[in-house]
Amino acid sequence: MTEPDLNLLIALNALLAQQSVAGAARRLGLSASAMSRTLGRLRAVTGDPLLVRAGRNMVLTPYAEEIRERTQKAVFVARSVLRPPSSALNLSTLERTFTLRANDGFVVALGASLIAAAAKAAPLVRLCFVPKPEKAPGALREGLVDLEIGVLGNMGPEIRLQALFRDRFVGVVRKGHTLEKAPEITAEFYAAQGHVVASRRGDKTGPVDEALADLGLQRNIVARVPSFPAALAVAQASDLVALLPASFLINQPVDEKNGSPATLWSFELPVKTREITVSQMWHPRSEVDPAHRWLRKLVLSVCREKTLAINEK
Repeated sequence: MTEPDLNLLIALNALLAQQSVAGAARRLGLSASAMSRTLGRLRAVTGDPLLVRAGRNMVLTPYAEEIRERTQKAVFVARSVLRPPSSALNLSTLERTFTLRANDGFVVALGASLIAAAAKAAPLVRLCFVPKPEKAPGALREGLVDLEIGVLGNMGPEIRLQALFRDRFVGVVRKGHTLEKAPEITAEFYAAQGHVVASRRGDKTGPVDEALADLGLQRNIVARVPSFPAALAVAQASDLVALLPASFLINQPVDEKNGSPATLWSFELPVKTREITVSQMWHPRSEVDPAHRWLRKLVLSVCREKTLAINEK
């Protein structure tokens, strides 16, 4: 009996995860034609079409759906056998790219420090930050990312979790804004200002709006933008008030006279909002991987050092 080509298992996993010949080809660094030929071989071996055309897209057959999770687990087990855990991790020779999924706010606030710390300890390691369009465990389960960083969502019971730091929202305006000159920022005065809101989903309300509503107040929202960097840019160039995580201001240029951002003025909100806990999340298969454990410790160390002042408040 001829032994099956186990290389096909890697290709099968990519095809089932991407549900696209082109996507699987990009994931494995192959040409689309090479991946198409591999799909033909897989169809011959399994006796099933696996991927079929549905309009402009490809969809999995019932058999492909049935074997998807088993295929993924088989690939993970095979990789762990070929790359067993070792207690002797040599960071000077460790050559690996780690993919971290995080929003723009985290990358702006802590990305540079994390990259520098990783390069100093392990010069051949590369960090690849990818966008985080939603809170979902799929990327971790499929091995597309090594770490998910952000506020815990519905990630599933198997995903490992470690809190990195506590954050809170603050108000931010340009230097010289009316709010900076006010003797006291009341909830009424704050709500009456023009506001720019950051929301990638276009949400119309948030915790601050709920707290203001309890007082019978409503923010005067003039504009909505898709990210915190965009909200900050608008606030810097206008009279609008931005609502940002305090950690987002860590790397802003500082005025040496008062220690505040040179072109911005931040203030505590006149209403109480709940704290935010930013965490790192990973799949259990990476739990004992020495390189992954080193990465998690590095992320924790950098985050806690850089956000020490925030956590002490």
